[in-house]
Amino acid sequence: MINDLFNILLPQTCLGVFISLQLILAMIISPRFFNSARIISLIGIVLSIILLTTVQTEPQYFAFNNSIMSDSYTLLFHFIILLCSFFVVILSKNICTKIKQHSNVFQAMILTATLGAMSVISANDFITLFISLELLSFPTYFLIASSKGYLSKEASFKYLITNAVSTGVFLFGASYLYGLTGSLNLSEIYEIISEGSQSLIYVFAGLMIIFGILAKLAIFPFANWIIDVYKGSETSVLAFLSTVPKIAVFGILCRLLVFALGNSFELTFIIAIVSVITALWANTYAIREKNVKVILACSSSANASYILLASCLVSVYNLSTVIFYLICYVLINIATFAFLNIAESNNNFVITEDFKGIAKKNFSISIAYTIAILALAGFPITSGFVAKIYLFSAIAHSGLIFIPFLIAILIFTVIALFYYLKLIKPLFENVEKSTLLKTTFSQDFVLFITIAVTIFIGVFPEKLIEICKIIAYNI
Repeated sequence: MINDLFNILLPQTCLGVFISLQLILAMIISPRFFNSARIISLIGIVLSIILLTTVQTEPQYFAFNNSIMSDSYTLLFHFIILLCSFFVVILSKNICTKIKQHSNVFQAMILTATLGAMSVISANDFITLFISLELLSFPTYFLIASSKGYLSKEASFKYLITNAVSTGVFLFGASYLYGLTGSLNLSEIYEIISEGSQSLIYVFAGLMIIFGILAKLAIFPFANWIIDVYKGSETSVLAFLSTVPKIAVFGILCRLLVFALGNSFELTFIIAIVSVITALWANTYAIREKNVKVILACSSSANASYILLASCLVSVYNLSTVIFYLICYVLINIATFAFLNIAESNNNFVITEDFKGIAKKNFSISIAYTIAILALAGFPITSGFVAKIYLFSAIAHSGLIFIPFLIAILIFTVIALFYYLKLIKPLFENVEKSTLLKTTFSQDFVLFITIAVTIFIGVFPEKLIEICKIIAYNI
């Protein structure tokens, strides 16, 4: 147990210590020192990132009776999760100022969800995966409700119900898979299924497991919750929800599709159909919307559908494109919500018209936001452009049968340009009076760092693509 702890669990243990520290301080510290909560979380996350260097990855390490594993794949995803959480904590100053006496608990929830996301990536059996998914999901209910408004409470409750149903579906599928193979360990299930023929029960169990997980990604028909959650949540919470859970879920989903659930073409075909339907729903819903957060919710669902289509077409090349797309997407998303965090801290910006003429007195941050939106749309010299080209080329190389799916996705990507441009056009319109947005160093830091990295990857993507290929090969 001590060897397992020191070989792969030091980063998670560090987070656990800081979670306990935040909860203890919540009971004894004065509300006047609410800013210390963010500092403590940042220290914990930075230490966890440093401790990633102690994790054994070569060869693969299995701990606690093969229920947890570590390799270069999990290490990369852990780093991305911690990095996203670091940016989110920096952006959480506004919400911590509003809920002063509860800021330590709020930060503890962020760290707990981060710990759950890391555990999801490391899981090597369905029991560990189930507990990790709940550890990720449970704190998010409180994070969503932290704004204390009616919309946030409604959003939190809807998210709770959706996750409860999806968890039941997931467990239902896992129980059938256990009945078929006699094991809950992913590695053992892969070996058993590879040796025998695949039955209808195997396909059914795989569908239940996948659909239980896909509900957390806002994949149709389990996507309606994302509209309410985005409407009712504070921007730093949205920055977290749009990045960390997606990284965790796609990370384990790819592993499941490569191993335990990778022996069914029927499953692949059904997932591909669902991904195209989700892209259709998300992009058409966003066209008629004016609420900025709802448009970004649809964008989140649409991008998840693109990644899902590449994920189900299992190959090393496809997996590398998924990893690359995820890295680019989360950085762009954090930049987008960093700008909205600035706008939210100054005024109640809700619909696209509220942003009219903002660029007149806030040119630099408006340009940064414009670059982020154009990156989401896939414009050249941004990482979003490279990510989409790389992803679509991988789908094109997956076989002629999937070309119609690719064509559909390409059409929806073009349609998406309409609502992405709708987000940035009002910023540069001429108005008599323009609002000057006051920014803090932390907001500027997150916005401009993520935008700089987005442009850098867009211009020089080769090294990151090479790393992603190595990681995909060694899964």
